[in-house]
Amino acid sequence: MNYQYYITDVFTREVFNGAQIAVFPHADGLDDRTMQKIANELNLWETAFVFHPGGDLRRLRMFSPKAEVDFAGHPIIAAAYVLGLCGDIRLDAPVTPVVFEQNAGPVEVNITAENGKPAFVQFTNKVSSIVDRFAPNDEELASVLSIPQADLDHIKYSARLVACGMPYLIVPVWKYETVRKARFDYAAWSRSAAPQTAAQEILLFAPKTPYSDSDFNLRLLGPHIGHDDDPPVGAAVPAFASYLCSFEHTRKGTHTFAVDRGDAGSRRSLLNIEMDHKGKAQLTLRVGGSAVIFAQGSIFLPD
Repeated sequence: MNYQYYITDVFTREVFNGAQIAVFPHADGLDDRTMQKIANELNLWETAFVFHPGGDLRRLRMFSPKAEVDFAGHPIIAAAYVLGLCGDIRLDAPVTPVVFEQNAGPVEVNITAENGKPAFVQFTNKVSSIVDRFAPNDEELASVLSIPQADLDHIKYSARLVACGMPYLIVPVWKYETVRKARFDYAAWSRSAAPQTAAQEILLFAPKTPYSDSDFNLRLLGPHIGHDDDPPVGAAVPAFASYLCSFEHTRKGTHTFAVDRGDAGSRRSLLNIEMDHKGKAQLTLRVGGSAVIFAQGSIFLPD
């Protein structure tokens, strides 16, 4: 059998930017083993498989090259964009609501259309977090990140451990340039108190960027991330939003902001965030972005 797929660049309006996600809009008939092999063969950040159990119901399953993922934002944006573009989802209104069933549960998605084609996709996610103010001292953090201690921000923000499932050690710095030049030092990490936090990744951020469309620049570093890699940050956005809400100067209410990852030379992504900060255990997030088709093709499997 032949299965058509699309490769999308997600959280961007330009090809060769954002994160590359593959989408199989009609995956009915594929089993778990085959989907995992396909994801491994394509070797992209994630591969999304869309199933049609009946009616308007759409089941979305996602695989990294190594394992199935129960929830992920990039494939939601990619799948909604592809399904809208190929006509599987009719975009007769300015905004079309759909629901994707994932392993983690149903996800509400809104597709904004222009001239009948998808232009912007936003999904809703409700998260609960654990925030711990324990963090390695400045000397250790600076050593782990290979930056001067003076670059760490201690006035508006501070380093904190935040877990929305996966724990992240979130570290603020003053300047965008510091985020870009930071380099993870594994030996310094091993000597520091960081491994005791259970976090396996550091989310480094700066509140100023050279781009007018973003408010924060984010970057992930850690012992399992390559020295020059700049992986997608979508999975860390719930922790980052919860981190912002953990500070008293973040007023209750709905906040709208944008975060970017990378730069003009390293597949820059732009994520638009809305968060309803009510001071409660559960935080409602709406994450949105654009996508573009980079390539399409077919795979050929024996019947």
